[in-house]
Amino acid sequence: MHDDGPSTGGFDELTAAVSRAELLAHCYRMLGSATDAEDVVQEVYLRAWRAFHRFEGRSSTRTWLYKIATNTCLTALESRARRPLPTGLGTDASDPAVPVVADTETRWLGPLPDAALGDPADAATRKESVGLAMAAALQHLPATQRAVLILRDVLAFSAAETAGLLDVSVASANSALARARKTLAAVRARDTAIGEGARADRLTAHEQRVWDEFCAAFERYDIDGVVSVLAADAVWEMPPFPGWYRDAERIGELSRAQCPAQRPGDLAMVPTTANGLPAAGMYLRDGDEWRPFQLDVLTISGGAVTHVGAFFEPALFALAGLPDRLTDPGAPTAILGRVESTATE
Repeated sequence: MHDDGPSTGGFDELTAAVSRAELLAHCYRMLGSATDAEDVVQEVYLRAWRAFHRFEGRSSTRTWLYKIATNTCLTALESRARRPLPTGLGTDASDPAVPVVADTETRWLGPLPDAALGDPADAATRKESVGLAMAAALQHLPATQRAVLILRDVLAFSAAETAGLLDVSVASANSALARARKTLAAVRARDTAIGEGARADRLTAHEQRVWDEFCAAFERYDIDGVVSVLAADAVWEMPPFPGWYRDAERIGELSRAQCPAQRPGDLAMVPTTANGLPAAGMYLRDGDEWRPFQLDVLTISGGAVTHVGAFFEPALFALAGLPDRLTDPGAPTAILGRVESTATE
């Protein structure tokens, strides 16, 4: 008898029980990088396809896929140190007058553009959203503890299910969870630079104006306007540059001294969302075009911007559904503040 291998239709039907968005969010939490998570999710589906003919329904499809995803992430993490943000390095705030120098050797934490998760109206996507502050805090946990905490406290697997997913005893899983919770609480109490900001889909009218003005001020090259929407003790960090900056006025000094823009129109801002937070793709003028420069992710709290993570990773623009170049300088302003213009395209 000839075996034609697994049925594509049967595999698709089985794996449809867990959305790709759920797996991507899980892998991002584990890895701290949207681009790495994308690569791992591809590997997860490949491993699941290869093991499909052995799946006999002894566990749920959800448990089966999360076991593959979690162990694929743990394998990926074996030779990788944690991904920090500059504020997580334990250094003092930097002098904005000192020229910035990129550290390309460190593997930095990155954001997760919401568009990478698909339709933001999907209930599973909302459930699987992850804040930047939590993503940074999770990086302080050893890989296995990170996995246990995510499986138990985020995905609501039972202690027995978690132990089975990781091939450890229930006692070991519970012990790892206790240690992870203790470490995470200490980290979040100590590392307060980011904080929890207003979700982009729940902004008040004032918070929306703050986001709009942040973008518009950069397009006008109005640094005073940028400073005006920052909290007095705001923090700015921009991996792969290891320095970080505290205080609205000093952040203004940084922008004046080291931003390559020199006049109105040099920068174009296209609003988007990442980690559930307001964000914007910043484009820098290059002749008659504007090309991706940095993706800014904003924490807005207390009616002002308290933290900006500026990420110099061009691949993030594609994940966010943003164009790889702009040719019409009026286009960014025309969609300013319209989250849906980028989130649903």
